[in-house]
Amino acid sequence: MLKWSALKIANNLIYANFERNPNLSWFMPEISAVIITYNEELFIEKCLASLDGIADEIIVVDSYSTDGTEDICRKFNVRFYKHKFEGFRDQKNYATGLASHRTILSLDADEALSEKLKQSIMSVKDNPQYDGYLFNRRNNFCGKWIRFSQWYPDRQLRLFHSDQGKWGEFNLHERFILSNGASIGRLHGDLLHWAFSSLNDHETKMDKYAFTGAVEYHKAGKKASFITPYIHYFWGFFRSYIINRGILDGRYGFIICSLYASSALKKYRILRQLNRNENTGH
Repeated sequence: MLKWSALKIANNLIYANFERNPNLSWFMPEISAVIITYNEELFIEKCLASLDGIADEIIVVDSYSTDGTEDICRKFNVRFYKHKFEGFRDQKNYATGLASHRTILSLDADEALSEKLKQSIMSVKDNPQYDGYLFNRRNNFCGKWIRFSQWYPDRQLRLFHSDQGKWGEFNLHERFILSNGASIGRLHGDLLHWAFSSLNDHETKMDKYAFTGAVEYHKAGKKASFITPYIHYFWGFFRSYIINRGILDGRYGFIICSLYASSALKKYRILRQLNRNENTGH
């Protein structure tokens, strides 16, 4: 009799949770980790190792790397695909579509889960309550973990139900956009991000991002006047260095905020040139 009562109580709790949100499963969901790569041999092993015990499958979509990325990936139990790169947003939507499970954990190849974040994800796996989860990302610049400079907490939505949204926005600053009415929770722990391995790496990537961002803005019909680049340069530095307290990160904070502002300057200069070329028929 006592055993039957306990079973009935457990069943009622499960039913109540399902009634509260019928889109959520009461049982432990399986997680598909999804990663896109291109020449990521420096950090991909850390990324994949951090998924041990968390992901039930790992999807890697590679844009035809020319380094050791594929060899490293094949040391792990991953499903490895090659697909032409058509922008971060589109590549991530393609990769998400390959997953067997609807609960997606999306990581960049230069990111890894901290131990505390792993524990938080496992608690969600046992008892899902939301359609998507935000967590903080801690960025590493040339070997130093940055505390401010608009780089922390740098919240990211990376754990989500794939049928509740899709990757959107521009092909450079892509983000997963949940459908209207979808619920969002928060997880403790940091997503560790080795953003730039050297100053030269930072400058190279920021130049690339400036060009890609300008092209995306141009496609979207954005315009830039003579003064626009300078407005974004000064505002970008002031916001990241003063408002977002980059000054507290010392020398590294000054470098990061300066490069961020310079990238904005270049992006809007390129956008202005694209606008002028279009107007003159070039």
